[in-house]
Amino acid sequence: MRALRRILSAAAGLVVGAAVALLGWQRVRAKQAAVAEGRVRLNELLPVHSKWWRDAAKDPGELLYVAIGDSAAQGIGASAPKNSYVGVIADHLRAVTGRSVRVVNLSVSGATVALAVADQLPRIAALEPDIVTVSIGANDIAAFDPALFRVGLRAVFAAVPEHAIVADLPYFYLPRNERLVAEGNRILREEAAARGLEVAPLHATMRRQGLRGALTQFAEDLFHPNDHGYRVWASAFLPAVTARARELYPRDGRASTVPADRRTVSA
Repeated sequence: MRALRRILSAAAGLVVGAAVALLGWQRVRAKQAAVAEGRVRLNELLPVHSKWWRDAAKDPGELLYVAIGDSAAQGIGASAPKNSYVGVIADHLRAVTGRSVRVVNLSVSGATVALAVADQLPRIAALEPDIVTVSIGANDIAAFDPALFRVGLRAVFAAVPEHAIVADLPYFYLPRNERLVAEGNRILREEAAARGLEVAPLHATMRRQGLRGALTQFAEDLFHPNDHGYRVWASAFLPAVTARARELYPRDGRASTVPADRRTVSA
């Protein structure tokens, strides 16, 4: 009888273990399906965000803010394009200067450094921005080529004004990706220093968020930031953005002598 009880107990344990394993697997599969659906949904928003920024660029402003970047600058993953880090920075500029701000967001979802050179740099050449942010290179990590990365960054940094603010590459969490990011950021900082450009510490800012950031600051595709994540991204830029704004509009209220008509140059 005792032997039978042991057999039945063991069998019951196996059944319970199998049920728990099955439930765990089902949850994993459900999460994978949700992430896949999230990617599809966010991909469908690419043209929506792009059009929103094109329309926004038509609004005049006393300050001209130009952004170079990829889908993060477009705000993919945010509840609305204006909640991207570019939108947060624009709102900050309005608050600290008391001036209207025209935003020309040249970013393109999926852009690499090479694509930014081809598609975005020709457009910034026609503008005279007061504020420029650059956040590009995250999409290069998947097929990272250090030499091409350096050449591309050198071209980007040569084309932007000397007051441009350049973010380093974001925190990627996974060790293999982080090794590539570390090399990319070394190159980025070398090229930025050679041009005299200020680097916004995006990587360190994200890394400080820790596990909580990984769990709470990403959109449903687990790749793009959500609204909270974009506020964290913006916070990496804000000290340098504020300093630049104070150069343009000192606290005594006197504006720099910049022609107002450049604010409405076509993007």
